[in-house]
Amino acid sequence: MILNLDPQFAPYGTENIIEFTSFTFSGGEPHIKITSDLQNINEVIITHRIQSFNNMGMLLLATNALKNMGVQKLQVVLPYFPAARQDRLMVSGEPLSVKVYADLINAQQYASVTVFDPHSEVTPALLNNCKVIDNHTFIEKVTLQISEDVVLISPDGGALKKIYKVASYLQKYEVVECSKSRNVKTGQLTGFKVYADDLQGKDCLLVDDICDGGGTFLGLAKELKAKNAGNLYLAVSHGIFNKGFEELAKQFTKIFTTDSFKTIENVHCVQIPLEKLLKK
Repeated sequence: MILNLDPQFAPYGTENIIEFTSFTFSGGEPHIKITSDLQNINEVIITHRIQSFNNMGMLLLATNALKNMGVQKLQVVLPYFPAARQDRLMVSGEPLSVKVYADLINAQQYASVTVFDPHSEVTPALLNNCKVIDNHTFIEKVTLQISEDVVLISPDGGALKKIYKVASYLQKYEVVECSKSRNVKTGQLTGFKVYADDLQGKDCLLVDDICDGGGTFLGLAKELKAKNAGNLYLAVSHGIFNKGFEELAKQFTKIFTTDSFKTIENVHCVQIPLEKLLKK
């Protein structure tokens, strides 16, 4: 059976769903009560979209409740793994946040932990029994909705290894590398570079795992157009978009993402459900 802790997120469909109620106490503590009869149920898949530490708390509480009901085997699906970007100690006094979350998950002793397109190799290295779903099928579905003569754009060195794996999987797209500089204390981005002399009017698809504020992509869009790029498209596995789509839509013909982080309804964004990318 399946427990979808986010009622708007059902990546494995709506059959065999575990019912529950949840609320937050006045002191701020989340609470859950499983209402389905789980007698003789030995295996459950839990899915959740972690957007806050309270979401993580709800996952841990649900895990405990299921174990108390006698469920022996628990698998968890966390397509967007929280704090995956905080995978290095850059400034003294800060935590290695991804390890904090990974330690909490590992303590639950899940039979498997499924993550979609993790930010780096650090996340699966820290997680026990981790199953990684790559972004290959997602990007393939994106390319079917844009022009065939498109160049794949790697926005920075961190995305480079993954984009070459995507290109190898798709077997027909050129890759252009880009770079940027970031001030680790302020987060300010500068020094955007595109390592191509002339893109000759070709359409470009920027591929990355996360879009938060979008500063990286806005900065690169200007440089790509200065190198004679055609239509610009953006494909990100995890769409946070904390600044919305107004500025991004001025530069990109279309933006593609999945529902790994949240459900999006916006004319500028095409959301491909993870239901089409995950296998039970």
